[in-house]
Amino acid sequence: MASRERTLLKLQSKTPLEVDTPERVASRKAIIDKRDNLSLERIIGQNDLFPIHFLEKGLQAGKSICRIVIKDERGRSLGYGTGFLVAPTLLLTNNHVFPDAETATLSSAQFNYEQDIHFNARVVQEYRFQPDKFFITNPNLDFTLVAVQNTSTSGVKIQEFSYLPLIKQTGKVLLGEYVSIIQHPRGDYKAVVLRENQITDMLDDFIHYSADTEPGSSGSTVFNDEWKVIALHHSGVPDPDNDGQFIANEGVRISSILNYIEQQKPSLSERQRELIKGLGEETAFSSRHQENEAGVAEDFDIERFESMSGYDPQFLGERYTIAHPTLRADLKSDVSELNGGGGNILNYTHFSIIMSKSRRLAFYTVVNIDGMQLKEVGRDDNWRYDPRIDRKYQVGDELYKNNPLDRGHLVRRRDPIWGSDAATANEDTFHFTNCSPQHERLNQNPELWRGLEDYILNHAKNSAVKATVFTGPVFRENDILYRGVKIPEEFWKVAVMVKDDGELSATAYLMSQKQLISQLEAAGFGAFRTFQVKVSMIEALTGLNFGDLRNHDPLELSESTTLGQLLERVEDIRI
Repeated sequence: MASRERTLLKLQSKTPLEVDTPERVASRKAIIDKRDNLSLERIIGQNDLFPIHFLEKGLQAGKSICRIVIKDERGRSLGYGTGFLVAPTLLLTNNHVFPDAETATLSSAQFNYEQDIHFNARVVQEYRFQPDKFFITNPNLDFTLVAVQNTSTSGVKIQEFSYLPLIKQTGKVLLGEYVSIIQHPRGDYKAVVLRENQITDMLDDFIHYSADTEPGSSGSTVFNDEWKVIALHHSGVPDPDNDGQFIANEGVRISSILNYIEQQKPSLSERQRELIKGLGEETAFSSRHQENEAGVAEDFDIERFESMSGYDPQFLGERYTIAHPTLRADLKSDVSELNGGGGNILNYTHFSIIMSKSRRLAFYTVVNIDGMQLKEVGRDDNWRYDPRIDRKYQVGDELYKNNPLDRGHLVRRRDPIWGSDAATANEDTFHFTNCSPQHERLNQNPELWRGLEDYILNHAKNSAVKATVFTGPVFRENDILYRGVKIPEEFWKVAVMVKDDGELSATAYLMSQKQLISQLEAAGFGAFRTFQVKVSMIEALTGLNFGDLRNHDPLELSESTTLGQLLERVEDIRI
């Protein structure tokens, strides 16, 4: 029986859908994120509850999806399609959208073609295609993979829209499971069909599902419940008994597309092979502690850093100079020097770092935050070593595999991502020099810790909305030794801003993960707490001297003899 006839019988029958083999079910279970305790019930249709971040993940995934405007030689629009980025400068769509390189050359990709929560159109960023750099197509699998230019017509880097990693392994979805599709129906604003689409058939190269799609949806992304790409939507399945009627929708399996691309590698140039490097190497495991989800990328060339001035001490204004802290005399010999001379400060985009040789972690980081120019840039998640200092002074990925330790950003990823070089700043934050081992409960759920900078910015001088934030670990001799690395029990921040009256405010914070890391290999974990403390207490704990910042600390200026106060919410902060 033909596959489409089999699909028709299934949809017309009142009997349950076919079920997958036990092996395939086991494969699907193995890639479920264990932290989502309702996922299995949801997949088999017994529960429709989702964690709220399901919607946030969908929004993030949708950033990489665009409207394709198909044009002729005169620039007139002939039609529309949908496509999505699968690598930094490679876009996937259907062969029937781009059957040849000439069509792609004339057309364009429009990102942000959508409405905000007030139904206002967002600012569209338009990019031309570059099939002369890369173009692979296959009519049987109905896909085209094509290069897209790096910068939009208005100067925005395409990296701001991130990309959707493709997963080669099979078993990402089961028969009867529900999928979601993000699309540009009829070339209109971006829309989503959310979990009303049931998998009805699994073929060698295609997947059938019930879904609402329209012309213009060709090239849409079909996701499973973890927002992993499972298929490229390409057409409806015609009803053999009723002309113009459809019995299901059909998507091309990502694993089949990747297999075909792999077969074409011998005919590609070295530069083209570089463009698809890593394509399909993502695993379907959702938890970074089941598999190493974040990659380790090649080091940047040292030349990349030559023009970076890093942290600006006068960022808050000419009246205010917030210098780097000085280290206690016995710590100075432990500072990692840059290879070939040039001092000991690692300058990045809008932030700087001083490293400890013995601990292989940062003594401290300091970042300039401009709240008026913050931009949204997709996560990179490719961690790198910094080539300016020896690798032996940097803790790498060997510490973070198969345990509850996260690569905790010290300079928060969002903070330096502002201005014209926001995309570069985003990449800079993913250096091992900028991370410290933090328990996943601390790193992923510290709403108070994450909200500190936001709170400071919201209360900064209205004309500036700027802040300077120092962050680092507390090093102690008796810290727990794990995989050859001493794990800090506490982390601190010192935030500096200009208040409405023109005066400086310096506030300090301390968070402990002692209860968490004491049971690194255990299943249950304790709580963590955040305190607002005196700047002088951070100085005593770290051996850093922040100069006269203590004179601008509201806790130092009060008559209270207490070292700090427990923060239950950001509104408890004294500035």
